[in-house]
Order: sequence, then structure tokens, then C-alpha cells
Amino acid sequence: MLFAAFVAVPIVEIALFIQVGGWIGLWPTLAVVVLTAIAGTALMRAQGLATLAELQRRMNAGENPTATLAHGAMILFAGALLLTPGFFTDTVGFLLLLPPVRASIIRSAAANISGKVAVFRTGGGPAGPGPGAHPGAGDGSDGPIDAEYQRLDPDEVDEDGPRGSSGWTRQR
Repeated sequence: MLFAAFVAVPIVEIALFIQVGGWIGLWPTLAVVVLTAIAGTALMRAQGLATLAELQRRMNAGENPTATLAHGAMILFAGALLLTPGFFTDTVGFLLLLPPVRASIIRSAAANISGKVAVFRTGGGPAGPGPGAHPGAGDGSDGPIDAEYQRLDPDEVDEDGPRGSSGWTRQR
């Protein structure tokens, strides 16, 4: 899929340059490309600073910054697209600068990975242990976990555990 994008995007950009250049001429086409890069950079900077301020606010408040980080990553990607000469990349870049478009992409991505990611949390805050916490987590009844380890040569380990053993063991 990535290979297809690397092949398709330049072809689409070349076709659009030819079409737009035929309609409005060479110099206006080049001027539009430069102006969209300048406007996109200014918009990206403004939204990026606002997102950074929101990230700092969330971190200081102890809130989950995941969505803000995702917005920031998409703004950064939008900036890269806007700095890339072309009408297709500029269109996608400007769309990514629209908060509703970013929110829709985040919702779609979250729904797509939901159930495919396991989250394990140990310990707990005032509300007690989180989902996936081991028994007794956060209630003070569970002390440190003792463990022993041994460095193994990577050639001596397979998916069932160290060779010559009965598999991986777990002790508490």
C-alpha cells in the first residue's frame, strides 16, 4: 500500500500540474504552489502552537493527552504535505488542518484498533486498580514482585522457552 502511494501521488501531482498549468499558465501555477506553501506554513504554525498549549494544559491537569498528541502529529504531517509542491498534497494538507477532519480520522483510527490493543495497568490511584491490574493491585496487600533472571544466548531460545527446559515459568 505504501509503495502504491509513492507511485500514485507523484503521478496525480504531475497530471494536476499539467491540467492547472494549461488552464491558468505556468507562472500563475507556480505562484499558487508557493502561496499555498506560505499560507499552509502559517496555519500549521498557529495550530501547532495552540495544540502545544493544549498539550501542556492537559499534562498539568493530569488528563489523558492522547487525542492532543494525535492532533499534533496530524498537524505536523499536514505541514509536510503543504511544503511538498503539488495540488493534491496541498489539498490533503489543508484538510488535515481542519479540526473536524482530524477528529474524524482519530475516531476512525481508534475504532479500527479497538480490541486489537491490550492495555495492562498495575497499581491504582484513588479509584483503585485499573482494568487488567493483577489481583490486589493498589490495595496495599501486594508487595514487591521477586524475580530471578538469567541471561541467555539468543540462539538458545525459541518460542517455547529456553532449549532443554520445560518452557517458561512464572513465579510470584
